[in-house]
Amino acid sequence: MEVEQLEEALRVISSSISRIKWRLKLTSKRRLEIDILALCTGLRPLVMVDYGGKMPELQEHLCSVVKLSQKLTRVAILEPLRVMVIDDMIYMLHSQGFAEYVRSSLNSEPELLFIDLEQDPPKMVTNEDQNSIAAQFESIQKVFSRVFAADGTHKELDHPSYSQIGNVSNEKCPVGADIASQPLEFSNLSSCLENSPVTIPTLNGWLLGYPVVYLFSKDHIADAVYNLSTKSLHLFKILISRNGESSNERKEELMSFSVPYDLSMGGKNEPWAEAFLARMLAKLENCKHVWRNLELEVKSISTMSAAPPSV
Repeated sequence: MEVEQLEEALRVISSSISRIKWRLKLTSKRRLEIDILALCTGLRPLVMVDYGGKMPELQEHLCSVVKLSQKLTRVAILEPLRVMVIDDMIYMLHSQGFAEYVRSSLNSEPELLFIDLEQDPPKMVTNEDQNSIAAQFESIQKVFSRVFAADGTHKELDHPSYSQIGNVSNEKCPVGADIASQPLEFSNLSSCLENSPVTIPTLNGWLLGYPVVYLFSKDHIADAVYNLSTKSLHLFKILISRNGESSNERKEELMSFSVPYDLSMGGKNEPWAEAFLARMLAKLENCKHVWRNLELEVKSISTMSAAPPSV
């Protein structure tokens, strides 16, 4: 994958945003570019798009940009990009990269660190077999493994639902009926959680590639919010910058996640944190022509300054 190809892909993305008249703020456009680069270079298999508007307009805009960009670009870098929806959450994923991530997860590669938020204070889960949510969580992972095949193709299931989006009108995508009428494959996996006690925040911890996942059931959402929002936290951030940009350019946040302060030493002498950083650095080795200076930053957040967690 050449830098020139990635730059062309970003130019096509920018052009597509303008052509569908998606009024993205500069910060949101920058975030979208970083996320797409992270997907295309293998740093992340999936990202959450929680910027650029609200559902369902956000879904329409994102699907339109991906579809139009794949139509216009002369390189195949953007072809594996797909859109996924779960309830009111929307994601972009790299079809082959995400399929591989799901497969490796089922083999416990890497091993996840679970934290039970139903307890006050939160506790590390030392025996997953004795935690009902952890057991249900594995069944959800298996659903994803059936939807996203190892070769990057999608399989249809009766459960969860799988469909196509093709309702982008000419007014929304003013590049001609041929583009607007071509359906964009996307996966709507909202139904996979309908009869499960697993919550979206628990699922997100795994989907977004965090090494730490919060466990709590739908019946204990209020408990989880209280048990986390009243505790000091360690906030872990992966920061990265692009090659070819000014050395004064501020580092971009690739991802971030939190761990209760009493359950973490801030990444120092913690095997799970060291293993997580080692995995990220190994990924960087494959795309150092695009990225530089990946680093892990850890900050302490007191209960007085911490915003309520989105659980």
